[in-house]
Amino acid sequence: MWRKYYLFAILYFIEFLCKVEENCKGFLERVLPIKINYVEINTEKNIVYHPEYKGVRLDVYAKDENNTRYNIEMQVLKQPALGRRSRYYQSQMDMELLAKGCEYEELPDSYVIFLCDFDPFGERKYRYTFRTICEETEKASLKDGRCIVFLNTCGKNEENIPQELLSFLKFVHADLKESQKDFQDDYVRQVQKSVTDIKASREMEERFMLLEELLKDEHRQGVQEGIQKGELKATREILEMTLERFGQLPKSFLTTLYEQQDIELIRNWIQTALTVKSLDEFISNIH
Repeated sequence: MWRKYYLFAILYFIEFLCKVEENCKGFLERVLPIKINYVEINTEKNIVYHPEYKGVRLDVYAKDENNTRYNIEMQVLKQPALGRRSRYYQSQMDMELLAKGCEYEELPDSYVIFLCDFDPFGERKYRYTFRTICEETEKASLKDGRCIVFLNTCGKNEENIPQELLSFLKFVHADLKESQKDFQDDYVRQVQKSVTDIKASREMEERFMLLEELLKDEHRQGVQEGIQKGELKATREILEMTLERFGQLPKSFLTTLYEQQDIELIRNWIQTALTVKSLDEFISNIH
């Protein structure tokens, strides 16, 4: 139930960002130490169910007057390899521009911003900012124009971030009842009012129905994956028990067994284990 509420709350916020460009501009200026005159928002596919991603992706794409590109992602689950995921998103932005005829030296600055309702690095920071640096000297700068920011609504270093960003992150982290209180911030009040207006729209009802279906698909896929993992674990254990009559199993073989994801191959190994007369014969037959 909490996950469903959080997804809907994030969906409201995406609608808020996309509805009025000034809203998106206000968010970016809160997160980044830059001044923006205006932004243009690409609202295509800001709700996507990605099979490889195994979840719902909620995104906002924008560019400003300097052609700087922004990808804002609402991270609703703690996914593995967030750093590599951010690398993929930035490369996608670059490839899109290069495909349109942009030269390397014309590539604009780009920001990938993750809004997370969990601490992605466990250091209790509200904001983590990453840029490319030189390990040997601070005087050398790559100037590749890339920046990745992770926002953590569960941070603890309140004294190290601007009050306006802190108020916003506390609002995002709040539950349904708490999110309606006064956070003493004009931008948050603007979000709250916009959310109320969006809730009443017919279009949002349709988008909620879409999100409901995506969540159901995600749940079904999760159940199926759980069943498959259980079968794989049980099959490995059957093979171990079958081989235990030969004595203690070598660690190298156990490592190979537990790295193996092909359940049919392990079942074949079980058939082999039932016919051999020694562990050496078994290992020789499966290699």
